[in-house]
Amino acid sequence: MDVPGDRASHTRSVPTLGGIAIFGGVIFSIILWTPFQVFGNLQYILSAFVIIFLIGAKDDIMPLTPYKKMLGQLIAVLILVFKANIKITSFYGIYGIETLPEWMSILFSIFTILLIINAFNLIDGINTLCASTGILISVTLGYWFKEVDQIVLSIIAFSLVGSLLAFLKYNISPAKIFMGDTGSMMVGTICAILVIRFMEINSSLLPDNMQIQAAPALAIAILFIPLYDTLRVFVLRLLKGKSPFSPDKQHVHHVLLSLGLNHLQTTSILIILNTLMIGIVSFFIDWGNVNLLLLIVGMGLIFSAAINYINKQHLKHPSY
Repeated sequence: MDVPGDRASHTRSVPTLGGIAIFGGVIFSIILWTPFQVFGNLQYILSAFVIIFLIGAKDDIMPLTPYKKMLGQLIAVLILVFKANIKITSFYGIYGIETLPEWMSILFSIFTILLIINAFNLIDGINTLCASTGILISVTLGYWFKEVDQIVLSIIAFSLVGSLLAFLKYNISPAKIFMGDTGSMMVGTICAILVIRFMEINSSLLPDNMQIQAAPALAIAILFIPLYDTLRVFVLRLLKGKSPFSPDKQHVHHVLLSLGLNHLQTTSILIILNTLMIGIVSFFIDWGNVNLLLLIVGMGLIFSAAINYINKQHLKHPSY
């Protein structure tokens, strides 16, 4: 059970093992619907899922130290990188950098997957936010994988969508259950796999075959809310002289809740923002990666400035 504390946004104890159902739904659907002849490296992805599930379930039942949790995540990520070949092999022309040396590709891939997993873990602070973000990302990438005939990745994406849609029924306020670390880490792992494979497969496509000109920028736009929130809280904590991993209520969803919004309203605002970011980057896709990355950073700064201004006005004038 998640017992309410100083940082909690709920007022009663709530079960935290919803991630077990999410894991079960994802695994069942993937195994049921994946054609046997294209199963391929999926065995390694499923092995990583099992490790993430076990770490999350253990942490939800009896909390692990951050170091033990990170070690478990690292084992799962190493399986993905070395056995399932989930790697970022290029910077796709950003600042003139193309193919990466093997050692750099491995290190950067490990860092990226761990970052995405923990970014989803961090945004799982209010009802429906992590699940809704996972649905948005999986629907977007799952459709693209279907169009380029990547059936296994499309099945993984839509298996997660189905599991999260079912979970949302019980997670809408007042929540009957939370997904816990089991669920948020599973969602983060799947989204990391989908995003990395999206960039890698896109680079091998022909221009007239669903190839996207600035795939890395679009990938960051797709992951905007998890990455934006993680970067924002890390910077704020460092500016205050705190460890970037020290818990607080600086997350963007905490700020929106402090303005008087409820969980569903807060989630809706953030999902709309993420959807708009995907739409804007898609519309200006011919700008190229560098210009689009600057656009994403600029929009993130504008959003931060806006909510900080509104929050200050709210503190001065509670009726504002």
